[in-house]
Amino acid sequence: MAPSPGRVTELLVEWSRGDRDALEELVPLVYSELRKIARQRLSQERPDHTLVPTALVHETYLRLAGQKRAQWHGRAHFFAVSAQLMRRILVDHARARRTAKREGACFTVALGEADAPLEQRGTDLLALDEALRDLEALDARQGRIVELRYFGGLTVEETARVLEISARTVKREWRMAKAWLGRELRGDRATGS
Repeated sequence: MAPSPGRVTELLVEWSRGDRDALEELVPLVYSELRKIARQRLSQERPDHTLVPTALVHETYLRLAGQKRAQWHGRAHFFAVSAQLMRRILVDHARARRTAKREGACFTVALGEADAPLEQRGTDLLALDEALRDLEALDARQGRIVELRYFGGLTVEETARVLEISARTVKREWRMAKAWLGRELRGDRATGS
């Protein structure tokens, strides 16, 4: 039986107030959802990826637990922060692996999985992160939408609640952000097309 979103929110608020016992009760309630998100993210990585969903969730948990002054605003906010941490972990892992190999191997992820797929099936994770940082500089909200939808696995409705905008706006900006990122990742900006 899935935990009620209300109970998760209550525990997050208690944790924000410094109750470490709330964190201990929270973890089993959100673990399977975090694992699902991690499994989804890693399924788009290269087949020989050395991170497994459990390791990604555990690393995310360690980073979450280490936050001293987290102010949680509900379940969707928690998963949004978790998504951001998973993104950082995956990018850090890709950078470390690339540095270790020193051959510039490409690590692929599928950007368009959440709704309509992009023409391009796979993308270099480091190139995606760089393009996403460029998008965030141009349009912070679109960058946040990509992070929440792609890395966090949040639905359109959950993303709308986190960002306090309409679901319609999320859908429109998600489409625009995917198109912009697709062009960036294909190198259209450099070629002028």
